[in-house]
Amino acid sequence: MELENAAVLATNRFASLYIEDMESVKDFFQYNIKEETVFRQRYDDLMKRDFNREGMAECINHYMNKFPTSAAVKRSLESFRDSRSVAVIGGQQAGLLTGPLYTIHKIISIIKLAEQQEKALGQPVVPIFWVAGEDHDHLEINHIFAPQKENFKKKNYNETFTGKMMASHIEFDKNKMHTWIRQVFSYFGDRAHTKEMLAVVDEAITQTRTFTEFFSYLVMYFFKDYGLLLIDSADPKLRQLEKPFFSRLIHNRQVITDSVLNQQEKKQGMGFSKAIEIDGYAANLFYYHENERELLEFDPTENIFVSKTNELRFTEEELMELLESNPERFSNNVVTRPLMQEWLFPTLAFIAGPGEIAYWGELLPAFQKMGSQVPPIVPRLNITLLDKTADRDLDELNLSIEAVLNRGTAEEKERFLASIKDEGFESLIMETKNEIDNRYKEIIAKVREIDQGHVHLAESNLAVQIRQLEFLQRKVEDSIARKHGSTLEKYHRVEQILKPDGQPQERIWNIFYYLNEYGMNFIDELLNLPYEFDGRHQIIRI
Repeated sequence: MELENAAVLATNRFASLYIEDMESVKDFFQYNIKEETVFRQRYDDLMKRDFNREGMAECINHYMNKFPTSAAVKRSLESFRDSRSVAVIGGQQAGLLTGPLYTIHKIISIIKLAEQQEKALGQPVVPIFWVAGEDHDHLEINHIFAPQKENFKKKNYNETFTGKMMASHIEFDKNKMHTWIRQVFSYFGDRAHTKEMLAVVDEAITQTRTFTEFFSYLVMYFFKDYGLLLIDSADPKLRQLEKPFFSRLIHNRQVITDSVLNQQEKKQGMGFSKAIEIDGYAANLFYYHENERELLEFDPTENIFVSKTNELRFTEEELMELLESNPERFSNNVVTRPLMQEWLFPTLAFIAGPGEIAYWGELLPAFQKMGSQVPPIVPRLNITLLDKTADRDLDELNLSIEAVLNRGTAEEKERFLASIKDEGFESLIMETKNEIDNRYKEIIAKVREIDQGHVHLAESNLAVQIRQLEFLQRKVEDSIARKHGSTLEKYHRVEQILKPDGQPQERIWNIFYYLNEYGMNFIDELLNLPYEFDGRHQIIRI
């Protein structure tokens, strides 16, 4: 594998400025990640605070007991207990087969930044991945995109789940999952490592019950030797630890909401759109009721918390009693999850994707009102995998990888198609169509004089003549295209690998396509590359 950098734009303007021109958005964040001493400063700030390290270590250890482990994981747990240690954290939803590639990119980012900063600081830095098990949108995680010859097929795991169940509560049918996995791998193709990879996935299915556990098992299978720790945001043991801060979130609901709204107003005043959907009644809290995750609002006229459906209604006193007796029913939203994370963990850095950078930029005043700090937000590594076939195609088509990553191949393909057209034939067809159209105008005018009732027939006859010419034109163009089929296939391959369906590769492709092709060592090879967290796009030539 070889690593090189490319100039590729981020997917939203705010994130682009954060990466390329931090000065213009620095007032939305606590720390300036462009400063050389930012992590030393953050480390010193964290050493002034206390954390329930033992409680968190026990919670993490209990959750991870059911997954593959290693000596490196045990060392990370011991390091986390050390009062001198800090953590690099990032999180994602529990997608099937680990979801899109960007989840793997985020995990690699967490591990590599932790390694780098442990050397730089001379202190323990632990990599931690926060699994969004409390998320209830299972339609976002119940599928992958599988490559076909012409395009991608969305392969849904078709088992019916009702309501807004948290991912950590969604139990799958093992037989159905085994069948679905084989359907997915049939699209990947039978390769040298297919049996090995199917055995890994089958083992994960056998050893787990829920979407979140399935995800966590696979992640730990591949990353356990790098000391990665996992925590499920829906873990009941974690909820016990979170009770004191949930209490503060409930008491300070309006302060938090007003702070976010004020920051959004400031952001919009600078020409940016808001990233978080929130109004003045937001309580920024979910309550789990009969397998439904209900978002609560606060009604000041009645001084009560209510669900969107108005089915749930609690006074603050009632809500606090429920928190004490059933903390597992409570969960954070996009506003309070970062606040909770900062309270729980000594976070040296948070690894964020472009969308996360945008919404963290709306939270600084809320952190400050809660007596907390926004950790340094480090953009995750943006990676594109380039295999030898696509690399050769780029060279033969004289395409730059930066251009394809930014714009796709549509423009270049259209120029090529234009260059192979027979202009004489095109001109002859156009002249013939114009001549027929003009003659039919005369015919239609004469028919109108003779018998108005036959005008529609004449117009229909004209349309048939034009359609026949266009059909002939398409057939001839298809014949020309077939003669240049190998070149057009190269355009298609490049687009499918690098910019599938007009999307970044990392949003469509899945890691198991590459594991199926290259084997278990593929992950280790990715992690052995010398990444730099400078905001540039990383091209990995396989």
